Amino acid sequence: MLLILLQLLVFASCAPPRCDPNFRGLCKPIIEEKPKCTDLMLSYCDDMSYAQTMFPNILGHKTREDAEAGAEYLLISVAESLLGGECNPEIRMLGCSVLAPRCEKEKVLKPCRSTCEAVRRRCSRTFDKIQMAWPYFLDCDRFFVSDQEGCYDPLEGLRGQEEEEAADAMDILLTADSPDTLQFTYHSNTDLISVLKNTEEQCSGIARTYSIGRSMEGRELLVIEFSNNPGEHELLEPEVKYIGNVHGNEVLGRQLLIYLAQHLCSEYLLGNERIQTLINTTRIHILPSMNPDGYEMAVSGVSDNNYDFEQEDQRYDSLNIGRNNAQNIDLNRNFPDLTSIVYSRRRLKGYRTDHIPIPDYYWFGKVAPETYAVMKWVRSIPFVLSANFHGGDLVVSYPYDLSKHPLGGDMFCPTPDDKVFKFIAATYANAHETMSNENARCGSSRSHSQKGIVNGAQWSSLAGGMQDFNYLHTNCFEVTVNVGCDRFPPEEELAFAWHENQESLLSFMEAAHRGIKGIVKDDEGNAIKGARISVRGIQHDITTAENGDYWRLLTPGIHIVSASARGYTRATKKIQLPSRMKTAGRVDFVLQKAPVDSDAQEEDDAISSMGTYDKFDPYNQYQRYTQMADLSQNREERAEKPWWWNYFTLPGVPAPTWLLKHY
Repeated sequence: MLLILLQLLVFASCAPPRCDPNFRGLCKPIIEEKPKCTDLMLSYCDDMSYAQTMFPNILGHKTREDAEAGAEYLLISVAESLLGGECNPEIRMLGCSVLAPRCEKEKVLKPCRSTCEAVRRRCSRTFDKIQMAWPYFLDCDRFFVSDQEGCYDPLEGLRGQEEEEAADAMDILLTADSPDTLQFTYHSNTDLISVLKNTEEQCSGIARTYSIGRSMEGRELLVIEFSNNPGEHELLEPEVKYIGNVHGNEVLGRQLLIYLAQHLCSEYLLGNERIQTLINTTRIHILPSMNPDGYEMAVSGVSDNNYDFEQEDQRYDSLNIGRNNAQNIDLNRNFPDLTSIVYSRRRLKGYRTDHIPIPDYYWFGKVAPETYAVMKWVRSIPFVLSANFHGGDLVVSYPYDLSKHPLGGDMFCPTPDDKVFKFIAATYANAHETMSNENARCGSSRSHSQKGIVNGAQWSSLAGGMQDFNYLHTNCFEVTVNVGCDRFPPEEELAFAWHENQESLLSFMEAAHRGIKGIVKDDEGNAIKGARISVRGIQHDITTAENGDYWRLLTPGIHIVSASARGYTRATKKIQLPSRMKTAGRVDFVLQKAPVDSDAQEEDDAISSMGTYDKFDPYNQYQRYTQMADLSQNREERAEKPWWWNYFTLPGVPAPTWLLKHY
């Protein structure tokens, strides 16, 4: 139907002119007249609240025929079919107000910017679904004006109808259009972005989406953030992150994080005290897909096989398609191997397991743009706690991932924070419906895991993993959650999986408030950035953030904690954390200025011999990685146009490239 309608419009636009100047007597002399109001005769604009318009219009179309022949009119005439019935008639009427503006007393009135902005907020995600750019002629700042400039509401004719249907609109808001209306089907990359944008719109006071970069093929790595003050780090408020779909063919974690974002939004709006407390006291970042290119390949691979998994070999081959990124890089083996550096230097004086610089040789290897984006991200925000999600097993793995033994093997290799990691890993596993149950074990972790948790090196040694990088390079404690035995489970299992993991996802984020937090200042009250927080018996420090605040995850018990910074004396305190204490204890420090002692200088020299922590990407690889993504994106755009593109490309008429989202 859409194609037939488009063809009819094309034929109409090609009709011969009413006056052919080649035949004498048929045309009267053209007399320039001052533009006047004329009857509104555009058929797709006949329900506007006014009856007269004027040409040339706002876009410069000189006549009604010019307006009808343009791609702009073609777009609004098929908007309902093109957009799947959404945002109609708002988009059509908004377009009509520009193509055929209101005319009164021989004067054109422009439509209101506020109306345009409201429609765009609600409907931009609908254009995203079909990969179409927001139409240029609906640019709110360019073709619409403010109330003070004498604008009119182009949707005026709808207002009465809207008042009559207010109750129905409220029902739609709370049901069909609600973020909590979870669709237990797999979301495409386009759907994922649409859901996150929709959630951001529904919860604009507590949610914000932002991009950390693009994949190899140019797909956006989109994060949604939840906070009572989104976009800003708040003093003493811990930062938590979730990362899904590291392996493109392990898709359940991706879906769970989409559902989590919707759940946080809807429950906050409904007044859920637990969710409100969590969001008001924690800054939460969710990246549902780190590997959208791999996901795309995995979906295509599974689709090609029509989900026919009767033969084990066929199933195995299908489910391994898309594991790596578009460069065939395993993203969970692509981070700097800092664990080997720790092992090689553990007998040296000044040995540390924190804030280890990235070695220069790493940058000469093959660094995926997705890996690069995540490294920049985790360095830019003072994350405290994190989990990344995988599939093919049912267990929470914690660092170290790499074995001390050169041949790998089943060797238990704990970090200095082994007690903390076991605690946070168990927090997720114990809250899960079945993960801590021995009868629920599956996959290769069965012989190593205990009550749903396992040391990574003891299970399966690997170098360049993301959780080791987080622990050894930043303040962040990260674990790896394997959420199911099947990497790509059938859609009918998604609802059950959400039910199994919902409590775990919330409890794990709440664990960011265990331990201590505080502010380190000098004796004049100035915050000290980069001060080290040390715990006796744990050879792993964390550092203060920009405003001198810190968070140190600790298990219950008695701890000796100290704060130090170059040029200041060390301050030490003894603390006791009760076992039932679920909020971080406040421990502040005031450091007195003092000359740098020789031991501190020697320690700094030992660290500098390993490289400079602040020196990230010393060979300016950022430009190379972004260019790779851009080139790949451009190749994709040249090779593949959206399904609707051919309908708008007419012979002899410039192609409306403004319709393309990434042109």
